[in-house]
Amino acid sequence: MDTPSPAPPQAAFVRAYPPMDPPTGPALWLLLRDGEVLVRGGALIESEGDPRGDGVNRTPLYLGTLGGRPCLADDLGPQEALPEGCRLVPLRALFGQIGEAEFALAGYASQMLYWRRTSGFCPVCGHEAEMRPGDWGRRCPRCGHVAYPHVTPAVLILVHDGGARILLGHKPGWGPRYSILAGFVEPGESLEECVRREVQEEAGLEVADLVYAGSQPWPYPHQLMIGFTARHAAGEPRVDAEELDDARWFTAETLPDLPPPVSLSRQMIDAWTAAQTK
Repeated sequence: MDTPSPAPPQAAFVRAYPPMDPPTGPALWLLLRDGEVLVRGGALIESEGDPRGDGVNRTPLYLGTLGGRPCLADDLGPQEALPEGCRLVPLRALFGQIGEAEFALAGYASQMLYWRRTSGFCPVCGHEAEMRPGDWGRRCPRCGHVAYPHVTPAVLILVHDGGARILLGHKPGWGPRYSILAGFVEPGESLEECVRREVQEEAGLEVADLVYAGSQPWPYPHQLMIGFTARHAAGEPRVDAEELDDARWFTAETLPDLPPPVSLSRQMIDAWTAAQTK
């Protein structure tokens, strides 16, 4: 009988790599369609066999174990009927509804399924690529090109004035929401260089005293967000029309609408706000 079962408290995820086979017994199933995760009763599905039934002829990805339980992932077809009692929930909406380890697992499953969908053929010569044993890489048997799952680094920058103000920016289409500055790391660029360049390009400011603030996998589809705080050193806010349509200083008492709590950007803002009120 298939029943929802939350992960044990502080369950640890242990990664596995192909061609390792999953151990026997009940498994957590990460079934996704268009960025949504299949759940039953508000939890990830634990099942002795494929919850889609015996007629499914596909091989799921074995990702590893969470609290000792095997974790399997697969895509749901666009017209595939959902198992009885199950529904699809956007990945971001699962934050706070399931445990942190399970939420991270769902994000990992999303990234690995994206990799499987997009890596079947060599980007150099177009030949069908083969899985490499022992990792998630793919190798082209014709030209020898090897590729691995994409991880795209991006920086988040919380700029403060060394006192009671924080700089937040606004992009067209965000509605009332503001957030800290952000940008993708370019080839040949360190994280610190990216921080300084992005702040200069987006807001016209120079910054100093960079401090690492944390990182977060962001599976939409394969970013790694790396957070920094930075002190304003020179300049006045001046937006680049291609990136932002507004950037201004706020205090802890005048904060606008902010990103959702799932994001590292919001967590950095909350940490800064908490420090101001001590």
